[in-house]
Amino acid sequence: MPQTERIATNRRKKGERGIWQRRYWEHLIKDDKDFERHVDYIHYNPVKHGYIQSPVDWPYSSILCYIQKGIIQSDWAVKGDFEGCFGEV
Repeated sequence: MPQTERIATNRRKKGERGIWQRRYWEHLIKDDKDFERHVDYIHYNPVKHGYIQSPVDWPYSSILCYIQKGIIQSDWAVKGDFEGCFGEV
């Protein structure tokens, strides 16, 4: 990747790039419901950060496979009803 992003001085000193998250949160998936919440979080994250209006608009998302397989509906989370309740419990 080209080094065009702004890098804070403390990151530059450590040779870090601005694209990586500094915090690390380890979580063991407890059950199917927990897994589902985390996948939902991943699918909704681009909407949460304002990159897109609907999860299906993100071309890099696995949500497109979930829709194709009939696991979820194509209008899932379009209204934003689910914001803030994915994987963060």
